[in-house]
Amino acid sequence: MRITGGRYVGRTITCPPGVIRPAMDRMRESLFALLGSLTDKSFLDLFSGSGLIALEAASRGAARVEAVEKDQGKRSIILKNFAIADERIDLHLVPVERYLMRAKPEWDFIFVDPPFAYRYKEQLLIWIATRGLLGSSGLLLMHHPAPEQLPEKVDPESVSVASARALVRVDRRTYGGSAVDFYRPSADD
Repeated sequence: MRITGGRYVGRTITCPPGVIRPAMDRMRESLFALLGSLTDKSFLDLFSGSGLIALEAASRGAARVEAVEKDQGKRSIILKNFAIADERIDLHLVPVERYLMRAKPEWDFIFVDPPFAYRYKEQLLIWIATRGLLGSSGLLLMHHPAPEQLPEKVDPESVSVASARALVRVDRRTYGGSAVDFYRPSADD
């Protein structure tokens, strides 16, 4: 696998053992072209796998990059992959659900790439909306099987969290058998 753009373009990374479904080169190139400049932006990579998406963000100038992966067996390979970057990339080896319940900062970009069989994609969106983890002008990308339909709008659960904000789907792109849905915070909040 290789980095498709930015400062580390062409650098190869190692695929860790275990179950992994790396994002296709064409999809990564397309997504990051749509995102535009990441300079001075924050980027959160959930279900990180090999760390490739986090490295793509760092390669394109993201100022703060964090990756979340629960599989402890991938730790050494992910850290080896992150070592090619001059920038610091933080790795959290916890289940994404636990991370989301404790996370505090707002993010400019959140990339969510759960296993395709994962049944709680909509719940992840609800947690992110409820916790206000996506900044007011942020963008969340959810990678999932193309036939699977995610909601147009995700309302936060009834809580008294001041930062909670609904998410609205603003775009959907299809790449072979997979799709990426793009969500922004609702302007109504």
